[in-house]
Amino acid sequence: MTSFDDLLSRVPIAQIAEQLGVDEATAKTAVDAAVPVLLGGFQAQAGNPEVGLNLENEVANQPLGLLDDGVDMSQVDVSNGSQIVDQTFGAEKNTVINALGNVGGSNISQDLMGKLLPMLAPIVLAYLGKKMLGGGDGAAAQPSAAGAGGLGDILGGLLGGATSGQGGAGGLGDILGKAMGQNAGGVLGSVLGGLLGKN
Repeated sequence: MTSFDDLLSRVPIAQIAEQLGVDEATAKTAVDAAVPVLLGGFQAQAGNPEVGLNLENEVANQPLGLLDDGVDMSQVDVSNGSQIVDQTFGAEKNTVINALGNVGGSNISQDLMGKLLPMLAPIVLAYLGKKMLGGGDGAAAQPSAAGAGGLGDILGGLLGGATSGQGGAGGLGDILGKAMGQNAGGVLGSVLGGLLGKN
């Protein structure tokens, strides 16, 4: 199992489906599309010295126990997740949500994706924190020791797993296209490519 698949396996689909008021198949389709987009946004941040430390601090602030024995959505700080999404995508947030809203047909709306991303962001960051600690269960991540390069390497590995070993923005564009259909994938590939290009 790749790290990317391991990350997806940690996401509590049934709980998310219940909170969003959709069936589990719809929730899984939405999660499978949203997670690579979040990873791409985080990768863009990790490579930017102006905001990379902010991302590392967010990773360090997530409770690592969140992933132990299965994620309990009642323990996920969605308010913090919303701030993370705003910080990650900035002015492009609505473009990202609109494009994600085109995945999987009419069952997945922009409103659903707007609610989903803040649920997923803390889970993904908690997973990154565990990876920074070598998968251990330490009390907190130490971003100053790991450095932006370490976090960037972890994100690159996750996205590489998502794209069958094709790293970088091109590989990310490939998985976005496959996950969402060429139109939505192209839009998100352009947005994330632009974010990565600012580094």
